[in-house]
Amino acid sequence: MEDQHNHAPADDLRRILEAAQRLGVEMDEEEALQWLTAIAVSRAALGQVVVDSSSGVFGHQASMLDFDPAELAYFRQVGHLVEFADEPPYVETALALSGSAAQSRIQTYPGDLDYFERVNIKAATREEACHILSRLMRDKVLSTMAGETYRLIEVKFGNYPCDVMRDGRLMKKGTPIAWKPEEVRDGKIVAAQPDGTPVTITWEEVAVDPGWCKLDWVVADPVRASVANASNMLDVTWEAPDGTITPLDGYLDPYFQEVYLEAESIPIFSKLVRHMSQDALDHYVAQLEHEVAKYLTKDVNYGKAAKRMYNIFRLTGRYQEAAYLRELFDEPAAMLYQVWALIRTVEEASAPGSTIALDAVIAQTDELILAVTRALEGEKEVEIVRYLLRLRDSVAAYGKRDATAAQVETARQEVINLVNNFFYEKLTAIPAIRAYMEERMQAAQ
Repeated sequence: MEDQHNHAPADDLRRILEAAQRLGVEMDEEEALQWLTAIAVSRAALGQVVVDSSSGVFGHQASMLDFDPAELAYFRQVGHLVEFADEPPYVETALALSGSAAQSRIQTYPGDLDYFERVNIKAATREEACHILSRLMRDKVLSTMAGETYRLIEVKFGNYPCDVMRDGRLMKKGTPIAWKPEEVRDGKIVAAQPDGTPVTITWEEVAVDPGWCKLDWVVADPVRASVANASNMLDVTWEAPDGTITPLDGYLDPYFQEVYLEAESIPIFSKLVRHMSQDALDHYVAQLEHEVAKYLTKDVNYGKAAKRMYNIFRLTGRYQEAAYLRELFDEPAAMLYQVWALIRTVEEASAPGSTIALDAVIAQTDELILAVTRALEGEKEVEIVRYLLRLRDSVAAYGKRDATAAQVETARQEVINLVNNFFYEKLTAIPAIRAYMEERMQAAQ
């Protein structure tokens, strides 16, 4: 993919620095220059993978620039919960951080703990590989449904074989199935077709077309007195006896935003990426651009759009804009993005039947309140804190839900509105970024 900007880097950076100063965004010129130099070197390396010998983590050189190993022990601790174990010689895996967790050096306030795992299954046939995956996922669900520090929330596996009504919503044929843990345990979903005809979808039935495979938990850390959403998205491949590698969902995911947690995973990683398309970067950027358009026009969320634009810019040579976006993620108002994500996490962690310790959930709610008071002032602070206090009282009551679902959602909506206003103002103030946003919105029409 060709660089889209040929301006003099020094002039571009000067304009970005001036704009940042005018907008009240703290931006260190020396630090920005260091990053610009390092990212330019990584681009010249043409996707080189680097290993941090001191920590044992590895990944794409550009990704490693954004990772801070300070929280590595915690990431590995949660990783032990979400990961799938190797089963030599037929199942081999490689677990990585992805999303904002993989960019902990710049995203001071990550919303979730996102993991990504490559699972390579050696089998005589694709069907056999699918059934092995089915067993692996069901075993994982049954062994991690609930504990003192975790609770499984949802599992994505398989596609709907027909149109189905669930919880009053139409689920189209061919779209991913979201399983509740109890449904996985029972091996079936009991629902109805749009005309009211009862339908039962079994776990084994959909195993032959696993599609999007993902698991979501709420996890608590008693030491840190925090709760978070943790997810593991699987990229599952079938290795045939002749060595051919076939992704079970039809697409081998690239590695441009992953930090792998163990150096022992290098052999499987190296084997799989050799089969990656030469157009992998172009496809990855195109996918991100589609998501940017979605968050600018349909599911409006300028914070999510900004995170995706950062990844696009750092991979396509728009380094000055990327350097500016790096600084936005460290602004106090950006903390509200984490607050927005964690409000739902707190609610899920304190739902009836949860096994997660109450003290950790209350402590996390207190942290949310402090975060809001640090980032805001005036009426908005009072209003959001009031909602959060109701949520805290509800958590403390452990079942006496003083904060209704509507009130919790109102708090989240107020917070995301503030996040959107912050990012929209800062993004559109930079002409090059504003032009890019307009281009993406126009392309989405």
